[in-house]
Amino acid sequence: MRRAMVLILVTVVAASCLAQPASNKIVGYFTSWSVYARDYHVPDVPAEKITHINYAFANISGGEIALGDSYADIDKFYPGDSWDADSLRGNFHQLIILKGTYPHIKTLISVGGWTWSAQFPGIAMTDTSRERFARSCAEFVENYDFDGVDIDWEYPGPTDRHNFTLLLAELRGQLDSLEIVEGRDYLLTIAAPAGPERICNIEVDSIHPYLDWVNIMTYDYHGPWGGGGGAVTNFNAPLFMSATNPLGEPFFSYFNQAATVDTYLALGLPPDKLVLGLPFYGRGYGNVSGGTNGLYAGYSGAAPVGTWENGVFDFDDLHNNYVDMAGYTRFWKDDARVPWLFNPATQIMISYDDTMSIGEKARFILSESLAGAMFWEFSCDEEEMLLNKIFDVFDSGTSIGTDYPVRPVSMNISAYPNPFNSAVTIRVQGLAGSRGRVEIFDIAGRMVAEIPVGAGSKPARAGGSRT
Repeated sequence: MRRAMVLILVTVVAASCLAQPASNKIVGYFTSWSVYARDYHVPDVPAEKITHINYAFANISGGEIALGDSYADIDKFYPGDSWDADSLRGNFHQLIILKGTYPHIKTLISVGGWTWSAQFPGIAMTDTSRERFARSCAEFVENYDFDGVDIDWEYPGPTDRHNFTLLLAELRGQLDSLEIVEGRDYLLTIAAPAGPERICNIEVDSIHPYLDWVNIMTYDYHGPWGGGGGAVTNFNAPLFMSATNPLGEPFFSYFNQAATVDTYLALGLPPDKLVLGLPFYGRGYGNVSGGTNGLYAGYSGAAPVGTWENGVFDFDDLHNNYVDMAGYTRFWKDDARVPWLFNPATQIMISYDDTMSIGEKARFILSESLAGAMFWEFSCDEEEMLLNKIFDVFDSGTSIGTDYPVRPVSMNISAYPNPFNSAVTIRVQGLAGSRGRVEIFDIAGRMVAEIPVGAGSKPARAGGSRT
């Protein structure tokens, strides 16, 4: 038998300008506490520039959804409100009024959050507890005229993995039943983690059929809290991995937005159900020494200043009081596509997003055909500079073009056996955070196989006789 002659020609095709959805979601979180010191209220929301409002947060009490702040939620008086005992006031009433003026807006009640997630494991544990909680959520959205529920469980553990799926299935069932009664659609979404050690506790391929979309919390990758991901000053929400990041794995390759997107897509989440989270705030480090202009440097705790708390800065505050003023200089990390500030006199480094980085991320969303953007939160951007950038990019449909790689690509390609036999195994190793494909052609120029490259990709085998 004559040995098959195979010529392997490898072409690396990086993801580039892909078709984007006809419309993109812009989901903003409104926090109940905004109405106090921040003096930011529902009528201040730029409703013409968004599609959905997630109201943060509802609490959990006795296994059921509960008001998080009864005064702000349903009692605070606004002009035109009624003082009658059974009248709805507060933020909930203002949301109803806002939707009357802007009918395209949909509102969701977000349940849990970092502070109020402790009861979720018990709620998700049994059929009875799941049914009780889900039924209470359906009654809540009906009573207060919300358009859906956003579950913000921070975070399911290994033993919660399947129970979380069952809880979402029960919620979807209760909302479906309410749809029949009310004759309208109700949304179900979740706020999902970005780190791989937490993503693995979610059955991504099983939960998404119950969900309208998933808000990925692609921020707080690094911060002034020490530990492996906080060993040195670093970026709050890098779009891509940085070649100069001194941290080891998984922080080097996987703690960036592109890698998180790849992970969810590889686990089965459809891109048109993935909403990318964008932070409208920055994280500050104190007592910074070393590094390059304060980046990847040693530090001691959070910055001793902030907008409302030490180490956390609203974008408006940064833009008006810090960027290239008061001793702070703005720097840009080109491979990560994010800026930072450093003041050598105060030894403070601040990682944040500005209009330039937010524009890059909005174009990335279009290039990846994702569902849209979510941001935390409205009161951090009262001047609407960041929101305007998202809106303008989505409105123009300008995605990342072929002149700018969607992923930094570096890879190693090997084959076994070599020289080739009638069957050969091709192994492609790419940097996490890179995604594309390898095309394999025979000597006649016919494409024999395609190998996906990126997070979650598996080695492919190209076999058969080609003469």
